[in-house]
Amino acid sequence: MQPFTLNYARPAVQLEVTVPYAYDSGLQLNVLPDGRIAATDHATLRALGTTTSTAGSKTHFDD
Repeated sequence: MQPFTLNYARPAVQLEVTVPYAYDSGLQLNVLPDGRIAATDHATLRALGTTTSTAGSKTHFDD
């Protein structure tokens, strides 16, 4: 017997997004290509809202 909700469950949609920063494991922060910390770049924050870290949980944000 299949649970009722499995009739309607769908996989999460994976959006293809290119972010202008990368995680630096030495600093443990997201950095821009020029080496600046992504969380201090106002244009990046306005465009993306946050700089979600790719290290570990997606609930941790670089402040």
